Amino acid sequence: MGIFVKVGIKLPETITEEELISILKATKLKHHRIAFALGFYQGMRISEIVNLKKENIDKSQRIIRIKDAKGHKDRNLPIAPQVFRGLTSIPIHCGIRALQIAFKKKGKEVLNRDLHFHLLRHSGATHYLKKGWNIREVQQFLGHSRLETTQIYTHVSPQDLMEKMWG
Repeated sequence: MGIFVKVGIKLPETITEEELISILKATKLKHHRIAFALGFYQGMRISEIVNLKKENIDKSQRIIRIKDAKGHKDRNLPIAPQVFRGLTSIPIHCGIRALQIAFKKKGKEVLNRDLHFHLLRHSGATHYLKKGWNIREVQQFLGHSRLETTQIYTHVSPQDLMEKMWG
């Protein structure tokens, strides 16, 4: 992954895990909390979240099976510890637009920022890179065919680079 970004290309906005936790704490509805957590920790698209069924979750193997995702691909995701208990709220019985509105409202209320649901996926990818995953692992996790697509989803701040360079 290159560290230089072409001029004029806007990096996707992200939130930190701490900011997500603040949003989750302020969210009363369980199905909204699990949907937000699935977007961040599982890197799931909103359509994958609203279509997730109990039979797609294998708690014994700790796997979520995404069936017929974007590009008609299937993928298996290891269940993040942060979402494991919340999976009892699946299916979430909530539509795409309702989730978009709920997340936007919480983003404004908690962080005073204009956030969109898909940024959870960007943020999760960035979170895992910072935890030490390599770009290929994140690519597979997100279900991208092309590495270039994954690179767009990941955000490396100038501060991150300074910390790497200067320790």
